[in-house]
Amino acid sequence: RSARVVYGGAVHEATACAGGLRLADGRELQEQEVQWLSPVEPRTIFALALNYADHAAELAAKSSAEQGRFLQASQAEPIVFLKGANSVVGHRGYTRRPADGEFMHYECELAAVIGRTARRVKAADALAHVQGYTVCNDYAVRDYLENWYRPNLRVKNRDGGTVLGPWLVSADEVPDPQALALRTTVNGRVVQQGTTANMIHGVAALIEYLSDFMTLQPGDIILTGTPEGTVNCNAGDEVACEIDGIGRLVNTLY
Repeated sequence: RSARVVYGGAVHEATACAGGLRLADGRELQEQEVQWLSPVEPRTIFALALNYADHAAELAAKSSAEQGRFLQASQAEPIVFLKGANSVVGHRGYTRRPADGEFMHYECELAAVIGRTARRVKAADALAHVQGYTVCNDYAVRDYLENWYRPNLRVKNRDGGTVLGPWLVSADEVPDPQALALRTTVNGRVVQQGTTANMIHGVAALIEYLSDFMTLQPGDIILTGTPEGTVNCNAGDEVACEIDGIGRLVNTLY
């Protein structure tokens, strides 16, 4: 597993070691001694809405009849939107909570990083185009949504609202991306639990879908959605998103 960090005024590649991380020059440091960046420099970021059956059901229960029909129809084709690199912050970074937001929540997500150009790739071959996986916490401010099923620019492209890291875990270390447990804690209390097995559209299916009409390039990142269990967070809260075998991503709201 690898990471990108700032130490001594310079950007370094790093790998995991007992008790911390090791820079490329051999120096070993504690994770609190560095500033963490996204483990890869993002190119295009694709984000999925309502890609977990339990989360879609959770929102459908709170929606109008018209929105509920849309949620059901959305299961046939992924709901995808784009995010800018401005939204990205690394492990142990800080994310601002808008003062006028009444409901801002975390979204623990598996992030798949493309490592090889993909164009019209079939699902059976899609995972060969993945470089690796990392953890994402994709914050949302529900007050700013136009409705429950249509993420908009003001929600999903806020500076520092997309937390990535700490590690990029090589794809060959993740035999099945659809068999990973996820959980989120707020100030140490478990508030969200799920499994990637509950995705409506798995990683391979998403690569097939996207690459059918556009070329995916190395550095592109696919955020695959979040399970049910999102609750409001406040300034000062420490939020930790963890995916088994991938890592534990810590972030603080201010």
